[in-house]
Amino acid sequence: MVHSYIRTRDFRAISFDLDDTLYDNRPVLKRAEASLMAFLYREYGKTCRWERTDWIALKTSLLHKYPELIHDTTAARFVMLEQGLLILGYSRADAETGAQRGLDHFLKDRSDFTVSTSIITMLEELGSRYPLIGLTNGNVDAAKIGLDSVFQFVLHPGDGTRKKPYPDMFYTACRRLNIAHQTLLHVGDSYLNDIQGARMAGCQSVWLNPAYDRTRVDKGAGMLPHIEIDDISELSVLLS
Repeated sequence: MVHSYIRTRDFRAISFDLDDTLYDNRPVLKRAEASLMAFLYREYGKTCRWERTDWIALKTSLLHKYPELIHDTTAARFVMLEQGLLILGYSRADAETGAQRGLDHFLKDRSDFTVSTSIITMLEELGSRYPLIGLTNGNVDAAKIGLDSVFQFVLHPGDGTRKKPYPDMFYTACRRLNIAHQTLLHVGDSYLNDIQGARMAGCQSVWLNPAYDRTRVDKGAGMLPHIEIDDISELSVLLS
C-alpha cells in the first residue's frame, strides 16, 4: 500500500539503501558472524575463552572511546579484532595479522549472497529511466551481490565520510551526479538513517515500512517521508 504525505517534485536520480531495503540482511550477518567466530576458534585458540557477548562488549567500549569508528564499520571490526587478540595474550604482530585475516574472512561471508532476480529486474526497469545509485551505512560488496550492473556507484561511510543520517553521502551523491539535492529521491527502510537523513539533506524520500521481511513500525517524531510503501515492488508502479 502506498501512502503519500508530501507531493513529490520532479527528480533526476534515485538512491537506494541496501541492507534490509533490497534484501534481508539479518541471516547474512548471522552467518558471517558465526563463520568469523568459528575461524577465530580454529586459528587463534585463545579466543575460545570468549563468547560473542565478550566481543560485543569490547566493540561497544571501543566505539565509546573512539567515536570516529562509528562511521566506518570495517575499521571498527578490525580494531575490535586486533584489541581482542591483544587482550587475550597475542603479540601485537600476531594480533594485527589475525585481525586482518579475521576481517577478510568476515567480509567474504558478509557478501556471499546475491540479490533476488525480482529486485534486479525492478532496478533494471527503473534504471532505464533514471540513474540509480546505492547509499549504505554497511560494508557489503555491491559487485559481489549482483548490484554492479544496475547502480552507477555505491557510497559507504568511512575515511571522513559520516554515516546516514548525516548528510555526507547524500551531498557526495548529488555532486557526483551533478544534480540539485532536491532532485534526488532516496529509498530506504530506516526512518532515522534514510528518511531523516534524506530530508535533512534536502532530498526527497520513500520509506519502505516494514523493512525487507520485517514488521511494520510507527513513524517517529521527525520529518515525514514524501511517500511510504510497504513493499519494494510498489516502486515500479509508483514511479511508472
